[in-house]
Amino acid sequence: MVVDDHPMWREAVARDLGAAGCRVVATAGDGREAVRRAPAAAAQVVVLDLNLPDLPGVEVCRQLMAHDPAPRVLVLSASGEHADVLEAVKSGATGYLVKSASREELLDAVRRTAVGDPVFTPGLAGLVLGEYRRLAAEPVAAGSRSPAAPQLTDRETEVLRLVAKGLAYKQIADRLVLSPRTVQNHVQNTLGKLQLHNRVELVRYAIERGLDDEG
Repeated sequence: MVVDDHPMWREAVARDLGAAGCRVVATAGDGREAVRRAPAAAAQVVVLDLNLPDLPGVEVCRQLMAHDPAPRVLVLSASGEHADVLEAVKSGATGYLVKSASREELLDAVRRTAVGDPVFTPGLAGLVLGEYRRLAAEPVAAGSRSPAAPQLTDRETEVLRLVAKGLAYKQIADRLVLSPRTVQNHVQNTLGKLQLHNRVELVRYAIERGLDDEG
């Protein structure tokens, strides 16, 4: 689903995605329309603008994350401001691309977002990883953690360590000589065991335990 309040831009993105073999199941011109249409559209990926006339894009993202199953959200925004990027990721976005990206970069980002890879305009990935580390260093309120961490397999722990380092699924697959689908399955199993909802929470969990500094 493509969400943008500028009709010509929205139609151009939908047309480019369709021409590349992606199935565009819906488009929306504002945030409320996007939230309303999302359940029936059941899109795997939502390409979302942040600057919408009614609901802010980050609020649209939060509401989409409450759906079951939740789509993966790729923000496509004119803004490259760090505050906008971090707010989008905290709201559940899988990736963030600025509108100056090329058609090929957008298509690649959508495909990678569909399999759960974090995709960021060059220069922004390090910013997001740094924010994960900052959040992990903050004190955790009493009683907010489960009393005992679930037992992960050695392979799940290995995958989690590489996720915490910011590697994409394909990079992890190449490193461990696995298929990207197998890596994705390990991540999904780990999310279930830890009762976490998305990759943002997963990376924070890993950094809190120092897994990003191992190996």
